[in-house]
Amino acid sequence: MAGPIDLHTHSTVSDGTESPSELVRAADTAGLGTLAITDHDSTAGWDEAFAAAAGTGLTVVPGMELSARHGWVSVHVLAYLVDPDNPELREETLKIREARLTRAEAIVSRLAADYDIEWSDVLAQTTHGATVGRPHIADALVARGAAVDRSAAFRDILHPKFGYYEPHYAPEPLEAIRLVLAAGGVPVLAHPGTRGIDNVIAEENLAALVDAGLFGLEIHHRENTPDAMGRLFEYADRFRLVVTGSSDYHGAGKPNRLGENTTEPEVLARILSAGAGSAPFVG
Repeated sequence: MAGPIDLHTHSTVSDGTESPSELVRAADTAGLGTLAITDHDSTAGWDEAFAAAAGTGLTVVPGMELSARHGWVSVHVLAYLVDPDNPELREETLKIREARLTRAEAIVSRLAADYDIEWSDVLAQTTHGATVGRPHIADALVARGAAVDRSAAFRDILHPKFGYYEPHYAPEPLEAIRLVLAAGGVPVLAHPGTRGIDNVIAEENLAALVDAGLFGLEIHHRENTPDAMGRLFEYADRFRLVVTGSSDYHGAGKPNRLGENTTEPEVLARILSAGAGSAPFVG
């Protein structure tokens, strides 16, 4: 496992632009020692990633980024080492993916009133079985010339203030953590400081998640603001949570680069010791 540790990446199974095997090759080229594949609400890329890592020396940690929601606030839980065949988790992620699909269709229907876009444009940006989401709509808008790139589409057309946004079903964070633990996994709150210190999770709410089994906080992430990170480090110390760092790599879909934020080896060791649903693949 020598080399940098990146515990949050995406492939074409969700909203990345590289297949699981291409993701692994990119990680190997970048000199990583450990890569976690964490597609949204799906474990479908694991086997391909494992096969691609064979003989490379790269360790692949199986995981997913599980969608959750508290009121109108989207919360993402990185779920490491879950059992991909756990019935409850499989049923819930299927429900989430179906809700994402329905939501995406509703957004495109609204967009079509003002932009030259239709559902087939979105499907053209996905791979078979992928978790369809707003990033694919953004890519369709880029292909149609309505935005210069995915980031611009999210900053402008797809920003909630423009009225095309549509929420989708996701479980409460407490339920998400329960599901991860029931599947033998290790739950870490993904990028919890992206909206600034004024919107960091309240201490009493975090305490409830910790009591439910939350294992860590992804603090080293390019979208967490500096003031929010300060508060999160205080929380991590107070509640004895592990601190992870990750790129949240999406290939060409985001400017994030593999290994730009990393996790300490002792933190990875603690995560691997806590997980019981699946095992890392050592290439």
